[in-house]
Amino acid sequence: MKHLNRFSLLRLWTLAWLTSVWVLLWGNVSPANILGGIAVGLGIMMLLPLPKVPVEGRIHLRSILTLTGVFFYYAAESSLSVAWLAVRPQSPPVTGVLRCRIAIKSDLVLTLFVDAMNLVPGTMVLEIDQTRRLLYVHVLDMGSQKSVDSFYAYVRHLERLFIAAFERETDWRPSPLHFQEYERYHGVLGDDITTPPEGRRDDKKIDDEREGKWT
Repeated sequence: MKHLNRFSLLRLWTLAWLTSVWVLLWGNVSPANILGGIAVGLGIMMLLPLPKVPVEGRIHLRSILTLTGVFFYYAAESSLSVAWLAVRPQSPPVTGVLRCRIAIKSDLVLTLFVDAMNLVPGTMVLEIDQTRRLLYVHVLDMGSQKSVDSFYAYVRHLERLFIAAFERETDWRPSPLHFQEYERYHGVLGDDITTPPEGRRDDKKIDDEREGKWT
């Protein structure tokens, strides 16, 4: 019943959003436009249904506020860095693609995480290995080890904030819709490498130990 209520609320929210878009397209709030929006929304939801996306955690508003503030800080900081790289009297920065493993379990939260990374200037997620939870990210400035370390620190910080906001371990409830092969889905990577006691993960060290073999 709990999962049904979540699903029903999500369907109602989708219908409300589609109705709002319809009303905005017409530019006039009227009973006819609202009823028309509801009819169009129901038609879209019935004829073009989206796949079910399981919601497996809980939303923590305080953590979301913290995440939002940190995100805007990173966006502003990166905007200034990109602007400086564009106008500085030096050669263009060294660019490249870095690989990082993400501990986020939910596909929904992972999508939000990738969207946030793409909105920050200077980084662009090029590929997502969904099964192994690997991201391949194009980074604008890789001219020094400090820049690379700074990128990984930024990814880890953002990752921790997303987990705190959406999928804390105490709230995690795997959905049967998504985790029919739960152990295989999230157990393919990292099981043979112990996490340091302090909880920090060194992606470069892990990659070196695996010698590039992430299977």
